[in-house]
Amino acid sequence: MSAVTEAGARRYTITELAAEFDITPRAIRFYEDVGLIEPDREGRNRVYDQRDRTRLKLTLRGKRLGLSLQEIKELVDMYDSDGDNAAQARAFLDVLRQHRRQLEQQLDDIEVTLAEISQHEERCEALLAEAAAAPGN
Repeated sequence: MSAVTEAGARRYTITELAAEFDITPRAIRFYEDVGLIEPDREGRNRVYDQRDRTRLKLTLRGKRLGLSLQEIKELVDMYDSDGDNAAQARAFLDVLRQHRRQLEQQLDDIEVTLAEISQHEERCEALLAEAAAAPGN
C-alpha cells in the first residue's frame, strides 16, 4: 500500500515497485547497492519516492537497451541534475551509437555463423543421402 507524505508526495514500498515493474525485491535492493536508487528508511522498511521510481524505470529501460549498469548510472545521474540538456542528449546519443555499432557487429557475426551452419547442414545431408543410396542400405 503506497503512502502519501504530509507534503503530498507519493511513497512506494519495495513490494509495490517490484510488482509494478515485474522484478524481484532482490533486484531493487541490488540497484540500491550500486547507487542507482536511494530509498529512505522508516524503521527497517525501505520507502521509495517518485525520484526512486523514475530512476528505477530508467534503469530498466537502459538494461533493455543493453547498457551496462555504469553507463545507466552515468546517464541517470546526468538526467537527475539540472545540467545542460543538450550535453545530456549528446552523451546519451553517443552511448546509443556505440551500442548500435556493437549490436550491428554482433548481427554480422551471427549471420556469418548461420551461413557456416547452413553449409555444414548441407554437407551432412549430402553425406546422409549418399549413405542411404549406397548399395546394401
